[in-house]
Amino acid sequence: MARKALMAVLIIISLVVAAALAQQTRTDDSSARRSFAGTTPAPEFPTGLDWLNTETPLTLEGLKGKVVLLDFWTYGCINCIHIIPDLKKLEEKYADELVVIGVHSAKFDNESVTENIRNVVMRYELEHPVVNDENFEIWRSYAARAWPTLVLIDPAGNVVGSHSGEGIFEPFDEAIGGVIEEFDAQGLIDRTPLEIRLEGTTAETPLRFPGKVLADEEMGRLFIADSNHNRIVVTDLEGRVQTVIGDGKAGLEDGSFSEARFFRPQGITLAGASTLYVADTENHAIRKIDFATERVETVAGTGKQGYLRVRQGPALELALNSPWDVLYHTGTLYIAMAGQHQLWSLDLQKGVAKVHAGTGREELKDGYMIAGGLNQPSGLATDGEKLFFADSEASAIRTADLFIMGQLDTIVGTGLFDFGDVDGVGDDVRLQHPLGIDFHDGSLYVADTYNSKIKLIDPLSRRSTTLLGSEVGWRDGPAAEAQFNEPGGLSTAGNKLYIADTNNHVIRVADLTTQEVETLVLIDTEGLLTRRAEGEAYQGLLIRYDPQQVTAGERQLELTITLPEGYQLNDLAPFSMTWQSSGDAVLLGEDAEQTIVKPDFPLQVSLTLQEGAAMLTGELVVYYCEYDAVGLCLIDEAKLELPITVTPEGRETVEASYAITAPSKLDSF
Repeated sequence: MARKALMAVLIIISLVVAAALAQQTRTDDSSARRSFAGTTPAPEFPTGLDWLNTETPLTLEGLKGKVVLLDFWTYGCINCIHIIPDLKKLEEKYADELVVIGVHSAKFDNESVTENIRNVVMRYELEHPVVNDENFEIWRSYAARAWPTLVLIDPAGNVVGSHSGEGIFEPFDEAIGGVIEEFDAQGLIDRTPLEIRLEGTTAETPLRFPGKVLADEEMGRLFIADSNHNRIVVTDLEGRVQTVIGDGKAGLEDGSFSEARFFRPQGITLAGASTLYVADTENHAIRKIDFATERVETVAGTGKQGYLRVRQGPALELALNSPWDVLYHTGTLYIAMAGQHQLWSLDLQKGVAKVHAGTGREELKDGYMIAGGLNQPSGLATDGEKLFFADSEASAIRTADLFIMGQLDTIVGTGLFDFGDVDGVGDDVRLQHPLGIDFHDGSLYVADTYNSKIKLIDPLSRRSTTLLGSEVGWRDGPAAEAQFNEPGGLSTAGNKLYIADTNNHVIRVADLTTQEVETLVLIDTEGLLTRRAEGEAYQGLLIRYDPQQVTAGERQLELTITLPEGYQLNDLAPFSMTWQSSGDAVLLGEDAEQTIVKPDFPLQVSLTLQEGAAMLTGELVVYYCEYDAVGLCLIDEAKLELPITVTPEGRETVEASYAITAPSKLDSF
């Protein structure tokens, strides 16, 4: 409650200019040189705060000689997300002189938890230090008034200026360049690299921060927006992987399923059996996936983020603004334009997009749709008569008519700073930044994201109840005991509710009849989730064994894997191995490729050997976790190279053993 009261006082308006960036006086307009040196000492950071991406807390005193850029942000704010690419460009351009520090001053209670901030640091691949300003100490000392606010500090430790809002690259590029030039002339720039300790490693999970999920009951398919792998994964409803769309690299590329590229896709919707539309969020585009031709094409957006100042236009000529979800209905694609605080619609036949609801002003305002106010809409559903949407920043669930001259209304939620975890009816209900919504059998299923719960809401009575979830974590079992971690999307098929459990990197399945929750095990017999692009170098651990001699005939390769003390194989993600052989001395059996949920070592691979020499190469993917913490799971990827010679003097079995070493804290996800 204290956080909400404080924010209500500090954030009355959004995106105000706190001070003119690098404002200095000129003594002569024609000849005086602009000074980029500050005059006011920058307040030092308080002690006792949690820091990320650095071994030890930083101090401004210790950063003397560096240009410092403070980024005041909160991770659910779409405007804060929008400036991340600009920050990365500045960091790259001024890699030796600039230190960006993210000052995370949270709006929502959930956002103030260091572990949650750590997840977001990894999710958005931030490579600069971040401090958890949980009690707004740094915020107040710099008189920040909006998210995002940026403050520039010169190498002498003085404030140059500050700016609030988006569009930061050009003004800060000029100011940082000016600061460096001025202080470099005095020999006051320190280009010693800053020690950075990133919160994540190259270890990967089958899914990485999946954002949305769509269940297709009729065709028995499940579509997963594997957001941080920049791809769409298609499985059956039991988790057997059917295809992967996108090569996994961030980009905006149309083409075949293996050539196409996405950038953190979110919402997905079907328009018939063969057409899937995708909200390609960080490409600011809408993509069409055609399963008949196995091609991907862009149908809206230019690939650049823009603030839409027009009310309609040709879809491919409009710079969209963080589309977070899409919903198809009778020839029209509805778009939750989170960055624009609006709903848009796209006439798929005409290729024209237009505003459906909202002025673009961030507020909770019902009434005539075009004059209404929305707050970062991020989830869409329909009963065929109305649109239901998760209005995330207002922690609200709202409705809009399907026709453009209709009305906006609110089912639950009362304002930008009214949030919590309260079941009840109407205005008494409190949610916390919901992202996902689905309509099924007359009820709304809501991913109450920051409460890590699934809520059931009756749109007529406005009654909200907790359906699934207890505290933050990862636990299967009865509904009241199940644990989730910031679920972002959900979808029903029959009596099953499929949930994108974003921070746990998995899909969960709730049986609506038995009220039991389980984790969906992805069975990837063809290795589609781990397959590398042609020519891509292997990045995992490479182990070369001493040569072995073995006799000709029908033989076995025996593989043994041992885990560090306190760890067990994770039965929620299958172990996989693939063996190949060079040379004619070895013929591998069909068991050379295996995907096993609970392997029993040693595993055996059939070999037919004749005299000669060969290299056996095995690629392994092993998932394991702590005995008492299923949520602390890890992945180990290794390539084994085992040279063998087939001779009459050899033994009868080829042996390979691999001991996984104990992980450090940073290896976990």
